[in-house]
Amino acid sequence: MQSYAASRNSIFSRVFFGLAMSLVTAFIGVYAGQYVPFPVLRLLQLVELVLIFGAMFMQRRRRMGMTFVLVFTFISGLTLYPTLVYYAGLLGAATLLKGIAVSAVAFIVSAAVASRTSFDFSFLGGFLFIGLIAVVLMGLVSLFIGFSTMAGLIYSLLGIAIFVGYVLFDVNRMAHYGLSEAMVPWMVLSLYLDFINLLLFVLQLMGILGGQSRR
Repeated sequence: MQSYAASRNSIFSRVFFGLAMSLVTAFIGVYAGQYVPFPVLRLLQLVELVLIFGAMFMQRRRRMGMTFVLVFTFISGLTLYPTLVYYAGLLGAATLLKGIAVSAVAFIVSAAVASRTSFDFSFLGGFLFIGLIAVVLMGLVSLFIGFSTMAGLIYSLLGIAIFVGYVLFDVNRMAHYGLSEAMVPWMVLSLYLDFINLLLFVLQLMGILGGQSRR
């Protein structure tokens, strides 16, 4: 039992250290994004999408390493730069930082609950996948017809709920079923994407609420 606990703690430490590294790398990417021409950033968004599919392929073959994760998160940081600048202009820098803090607290609390509870959240997997598909489809529809304020609120709240759910699901699964060494980079990438998507939906919600308060 002590050996299992030590192994579990070691894996948790490696995953969350890797997540911290990935967030630092993304921050460097965000900073560097100001020096990259906008058309190049658009191209990098496609590269980012290709890398996500590449990560899925490598994960199946257990060939993903932390180098790949850090390259991905740096590119992700570059492509996040225009979005963060937009919200800084819309909400103000102080409110943007507050949104980042809210997202970080939500992530940390969800991860702590998932890692310490005896409850098994694995049943959420199917619901979260269906919710994710719904959010993607709603996002695509919004590109063509736009959202009303109420629809935007529902979309943002649904996105927040889904990615908080994914944090619970991913961390809880790691706590209950363990994680092999080869899967550590994949889990780091999964948690990074959980956090970034949670942040984007929190900022979107704050943008909608901020727009309403100015009316």
